[in-house]
Amino acid sequence: MNRTALWVAAAAMIALGGAGVAPAFAVDPPTAAAKPKPKRQCFFADNVSSFSAVDDRTVNLRVGVKDIYRLDLLGPCHDIDWEHEIGIQSRGSSWICSGLDATIITKTAIGPQRCAVRTVTKLSPEDVAALPSKQKP
Repeated sequence: MNRTALWVAAAAMIALGGAGVAPAFAVDPPTAAAKPKPKRQCFFADNVSSFSAVDDRTVNLRVGVKDIYRLDLLGPCHDIDWEHEIGIQSRGSSWICSGLDATIITKTAIGPQRCAVRTVTKLSPEDVAALPSKQKP
C-alpha cells in the first residue's frame, strides 16, 4: 500500500468515526411543541373568605368572589371538618403560592393546632363545578 492510499484510508476512517461522534455533541434545536411552564397561582391570605374541609388532609378555600384553591395538608389535621372557622398563617409575605408559604391554624380544647400545608392548587372552573356542594366553600 502506498503512502497516498494510507492517507486516504486514514482520512476515511476519521471521517466515518467523526460522523458517528458528531451527533453526541449536537444540540437539539428548540421545538415548537415545548410546553411552557405553568404560571404560579398565588393568592393574598387576607382575601380568603370561607373554607370547606374535604377530609382531615384537604381544605378548599374561597378566595375573593370566584376563585377556589385546594390545600393538601402535610398530615392529618384532626377535627378540621368540625371547625366553623380556621386561620391561615402565611410565611415571609401575605402571598400564598406553595405549601411552604402557609399553615392552617384551628382551635382545640388544649390550644391552637397547626397544620402544615403541602401543596396549593387553584381549581379550574370545571373542577369547581364538579365539586359536591359540601366541598364548596
